[in-house]
Amino acid sequence: MHIPIHEIIRTIQGEGARAGWPCVIVRTLGCNLACRWCDTSQKGAAGVEMSIPEIAARVAGLGTRLVELTGGEPLVHADAPALCERLLAGGHEVLVETNGSLDVSVLPAGVVRIVDLKPPSSGESGRNLLSNVALLSPADEIKIVVADEADYDWARRAISGDLAGFAGPIHLSPLTPGMDPGKLARMILLDRLPVRLNLQIHKIIFPGGEKGA
Repeated sequence: MHIPIHEIIRTIQGEGARAGWPCVIVRTLGCNLACRWCDTSQKGAAGVEMSIPEIAARVAGLGTRLVELTGGEPLVHADAPALCERLLAGGHEVLVETNGSLDVSVLPAGVVRIVDLKPPSSGESGRNLLSNVALLSPADEIKIVVADEADYDWARRAISGDLAGFAGPIHLSPLTPGMDPGKLARMILLDRLPVRLNLQIHKIIFPGGEKGA
């Protein structure tokens, strides 16, 4: 069992409910979507095929309990759930950030599923697999990148519609550059939305790009 890996780095978790904590990022290569504003484009990148024991050993060697599997899109790889099982068995807290287009039920119990739903500006909103929402627990998270007011309106309608039954945190993340964080904050407050403003702190503390430690 092998997975193409773009990078494995120890850094500061930049987003979501665990923002600010040291975290190992396991970034897989490849994605089934092509969002217009993707900030982790892997065009031209060459991955390294690694076995699950090799990945687990690299992660263990970095000495950090929190691990996030992301991409690209990790769920395009059939062995991603088995990797999660291995990391959980090793005592790690495991997060999986997925783009919302693939079935999250393949992930083992104990994984925190962060579903990154795609708004209209992404060009991929028609690919959201909304049946995933019913599979999520309050321990899981939903993230929506907001590039403009149309995205915000889309998110607001979703929160009171398709996402109404979700009891976990919903994060609205301003696209950078694109959406002014202060403007998004004011809209959230004006509409009394039960969401968290999600700023990408890794882009603030590492403006030249994450290199890991």
